[in-house]
Amino acid sequence: MVTVRTDSPEATEALGRVLGARLLSGDVVALCGPLGSGKTVMAKGIALGAGASGHMASPSFVVIREYPGPITVFHADLYRIEKPSEIDHLGLEELAGGDGILLVEWADRFPGFLPTDHLEVRCAFGESPQERRITLAAPPSMEDRLPPGLGVTA
Repeated sequence: MVTVRTDSPEATEALGRVLGARLLSGDVVALCGPLGSGKTVMAKGIALGAGASGHMASPSFVVIREYPGPITVFHADLYRIEKPSEIDHLGLEELAGGDGILLVEWADRFPGFLPTDHLEVRCAFGESPQERRITLAAPPSMEDRLPPGLGVTA
């Protein structure tokens, strides 16, 4: 587990780019944290780092966005999902472990559908209005995805 402090949205996105460049097809990333804590900024950085292209925005109203690139990035947002049964209709289980990278914002609202081996990115507010504390946690099978030399090891 690694915790990194960023001091701006640009720095949070840059951290996401570094992480995204290390991800592989089939990887799942759970983005957790309160509203406004940087989940979407981090997701954008991860997608860009993985080589995705196109306009990137929060998929809150469409639930899933797809970004083409060398590895397709699927970006899901569960904020507006109210019941676990609604997840079944989204096809997220098929995307997890499939031919792309799956990023899931608000994944902690419905943790049961995520594969056991997924990377968790927990975003939290820091001491100043722009500061964020980003905690990256990976199971042993995905530890090589964590960028080396970042922040404070917890």
